[in-house]
Amino acid sequence: MKFDKRWVLQTIWVTVLVLLVNSVRGDDEDGKKDAKAEDEYFQLMQLFADTFEQVERNYVKEVDRRKLMEAAVRGMLLELDPYSTYISPEELAQFNQRVEQEFGGVGIQVQIDPSSRRIMVISPLPDTPAYTAGVRAGDLIVEIAGEDTENMPLTRAVELMKGPPGDDVAVKVRHMSDGEEEDLSITRAIIQVKSVLGDHYRSDGQWEFMLDDENKIAYVRLTQFGRQSADELAEVLQQLKERGMKGLVLDLRFNPGGLLSQAISIADLFIESGTIVSTEGRNSEPRTWEASEPGTFSGFPMAVIVNRFSASASEIVSACLQDHKRAVIVGERTFGKGLVQNVVDVDQGRSAIKLTTAGYLRPSGANIDRYTAEDNQEWGVKPNDDLEIRMSRKELAQYSEARRERDILKADAPAEPSFEDKQLNTALEYLKGELSGKPADEKSDDAKDAPKEDGKKAA
Repeated sequence: MKFDKRWVLQTIWVTVLVLLVNSVRGDDEDGKKDAKAEDEYFQLMQLFADTFEQVERNYVKEVDRRKLMEAAVRGMLLELDPYSTYISPEELAQFNQRVEQEFGGVGIQVQIDPSSRRIMVISPLPDTPAYTAGVRAGDLIVEIAGEDTENMPLTRAVELMKGPPGDDVAVKVRHMSDGEEEDLSITRAIIQVKSVLGDHYRSDGQWEFMLDDENKIAYVRLTQFGRQSADELAEVLQQLKERGMKGLVLDLRFNPGGLLSQAISIADLFIESGTIVSTEGRNSEPRTWEASEPGTFSGFPMAVIVNRFSASASEIVSACLQDHKRAVIVGERTFGKGLVQNVVDVDQGRSAIKLTTAGYLRPSGANIDRYTAEDNQEWGVKPNDDLEIRMSRKELAQYSEARRERDILKADAPAEPSFEDKQLNTALEYLKGELSGKPADEKSDDAKDAPKEDGKKAA
């Protein structure tokens, strides 16, 4: 008995896809599947299989089946919302690295040097193999594992330097200080990528978190919500508490978010009781997370700085602290991403999809997501009254450049910032006013008459 190969392939496709859809969809409440709905599913899967088969057989040139399928998956998710995405096998390792905040490597940040077309060190990370071996900011990497780096793609350079902890990698470095070249054998280690940063590096290679030592006002930047972020922040807060911290600036600008669990844990560090956040979804039970008193850092005023690039987990934390009147919000209205994504393994774990499964609400019950907000409904997290400070594109570029300079680990002390950070200055003035018992805009006659400091302010 002969079978039509085309018919067999289509039947297999349709059967597999229907099973996949049903495994995600689940049974109805009574455990029975609606026949009409199942028929519609079959027809839709038939449409997909027919299209796939026609493209593969008759397109003008040969196509890669996997690329075609991945494109179909991406298109399916793109139809849903801006945040549901497909993570390919090539992207999955990098995605997991960002979440887990660690990888095997030598511990440097690099970029392409435009003049030499070689790999240049932006900054070594403190206490890493590269830093211990003597690699410093501005050094050029001439060779990696015997390969010349001239015109080498940045991805290739990173690939060569990463690897299993304990393995050695040969690196030839041209030092910026004297132009001399040095052959180094650097032993890879687990590199912990910190998400809790300070204002600048101290001479001992550690972050300085006490921005105003006279008034004991601390400054902490949180760049993402990774697996270790809450533990990192708790450790820093304990150190600052021991140093006599009286006020805190928490900088969430440009923070795109991350793990919901970490946002909840970080908000819980600052409030003793009450709702942190709640979530609601079509196929998930409503959930509410409450704060607990143990481990809370309280007794000092807080200002949280956000901007239009602060999103998701950043908005959970800032909204929670604002609703509980634990902190004021300074800066700009946040991005407005109030949807929760679950990462689901597919393709036997070789790839994954990030799928929106719920939306979250701030403690007040207000919406945050801009895309699902109804007309005239508020979204995002807005600064408190009189604390909205917007930055122009030019100012954002200046801030990024000034911030990049202070994020470099150098042997000498950091230079005075070349950019006046209006948002940070406003947060500092607010906290000084709170600590002195005066409103931030109330100044003494001496302060009003005092000359300005030529634009040199903390950044």
